[in-house]
Amino acid sequence: IGRIIFQPSGNALLVGVGGSGKQSLSKLTAFILNQDVFKIVVATNYGLADLKTDIQTLFTKTGVAGAEMLFLLTDSQIVDEKFLVYINDILSAGYIPELFLPDELDAILGKIRGEAKSMGVLDAPEHLMNFFINKVRKNLHMGLCFSPVGDAFRFRARQFPALINSTTIDWFHAWPRDALVGVANRFLAEIEFPSEEIREAIANHMANVHLSIDDANNLFKLQERRFNYTTPTSFLELINFYQKLLQEKQGQIVEQIARLDRGLSTMSATTNKVDILKEKLVLTMENVKIEEAKTDELIVIVNKEAEEAEREQAIAQTQEEETNVIAEAAQKQMAEASVQLEAAIPAMNAAKEAVDCLSVKAIGEFSGFNAPPNGTDMAVKAT
Repeated sequence: IGRIIFQPSGNALLVGVGGSGKQSLSKLTAFILNQDVFKIVVATNYGLADLKTDIQTLFTKTGVAGAEMLFLLTDSQIVDEKFLVYINDILSAGYIPELFLPDELDAILGKIRGEAKSMGVLDAPEHLMNFFINKVRKNLHMGLCFSPVGDAFRFRARQFPALINSTTIDWFHAWPRDALVGVANRFLAEIEFPSEEIREAIANHMANVHLSIDDANNLFKLQERRFNYTTPTSFLELINFYQKLLQEKQGQIVEQIARLDRGLSTMSATTNKVDILKEKLVLTMENVKIEEAKTDELIVIVNKEAEEAEREQAIAQTQEEETNVIAEAAQKQMAEASVQLEAAIPAMNAAKEAVDCLSVKAIGEFSGFNAPPNGTDMAVKAT
């Protein structure tokens, strides 16, 4: 690629399946040759007018400023087949008719007039235009990245012959085995393996898998008359998938190891606690035996006290019965006394009324008798 675009008016047609490295190698080549890479940004509304504007920018930079540029164009960016009309004109004639408006073209020619005079070019519009076109063709290099898959490449080659006649074709073939092994070793170098033999074996296995798919593609072509392509991108995706899967599995194993360590730590801590509990249980059982002995002694004492309490309860029961008998007799006597008291109350009240008539003078007078009347002494004794 470098030998192609290093030449003045050198244009490259890079043919290979997607992912074979056409754009990456073109950018690397442009960096080595100190060229600027230009790519169009295709959006949903990108059309011929936008492509024409980008080509005007390219012509201005290469034809006026004199910058060497590599115009990278992929077949996926050709959303309209009319794009190839402009590309075919650039490759064949170096210029697109009516690319610039007259006033824009006059401004461009005015910018390069001094340089053209120094190069011995006549100051005439047609000579200045030829100088401008030659300068563009010298500094602008086309890098067409097309895929041979399908019929589009064949149709475009027939309809736009400059794609083949005005370019140098560089065909991208499948990677050889040693390249596959080298790329696999390069990516696997970031992974830590137990030994280099394992790393080499995995790299060779990846290369064998990729090459076996190529063999299957050839068999499919013979049997079905159809093409199936395996790109280097698929090989890189295989390596990337292996790295992700290995990392995921290693993560799972590390997690399982951590869980096992936590489980073993928990079991060890539990065993230690069980041993401590066993020691405490032995001491507790000894204390229980002591307490059982004390309890047996206490039971004997309680039984004795219970027997004494039963005897005392029997005595108390007997005394209670005797007391009840005495209480009943007393109650009976009290009832009789109450009856007698109720019978004596009227006589007592009558005596009280009889006594109320006595006075101190009468008592003094009575006491002055030497011989009181018969029967009155009984009344005095009652007072």
